[in-house]
Amino acid sequence: MALVMTSGPALEPVTVAEAKAHLRIDHSAEDILISSLILTSRLHIETALGIALIAQGWRYLRDRWPASAAVGLPLRPLIAVDEIRVHRADGSPTVVPASEYVVDAARAEPRVVRHGASWPAPGRATHGIAIDFTAGFGAAAADVPQPIRQALLMLTAHWYEHRSTIEIGSEATVIPLGISELLMPYRRKRL
Repeated sequence: MALVMTSGPALEPVTVAEAKAHLRIDHSAEDILISSLILTSRLHIETALGIALIAQGWRYLRDRWPASAAVGLPLRPLIAVDEIRVHRADGSPTVVPASEYVVDAARAEPRVVRHGASWPAPGRATHGIAIDFTAGFGAAAADVPQPIRQALLMLTAHWYEHRSTIEIGSEATVIPLGISELLMPYRRKRL
């Protein structure tokens, strides 16, 4: 199984201006650094939580279908399943009609559930199944929950102040607990 980004988010959940206001910076000398810290903070949060913040396109590649009728998707929240393709032995794709499956985006782990009989069998051994989907809270920064946006600002500020994971002469610098507390409601719950 592999997960490949097909289109990244059009914008970040917080702007450089918002981060500079949070950091109390009134010059533009470090705008490039702050922009890269926002990006890094977003990627860190997305990876830690298994979520997409701003709408982005992904392709989920599988070798075979699971034994059950449901295929779990590895990112949430799910906006839409754009297309499901099964590749024949010669590599040519066959699109699975949307009428043959149901998209369940309401679950903690979004999934696609087949109707009726069985999924069409892939004709090649690796990556014979491609599920294209869009994940994220929405296309606008305002769609991202405020606690996540606040955690992103706090993480950006933390990395702005602590540019190395370990500062000479001090304890290892870890991510502040307040950031983790803000993100706690968005973690995957496992039973």
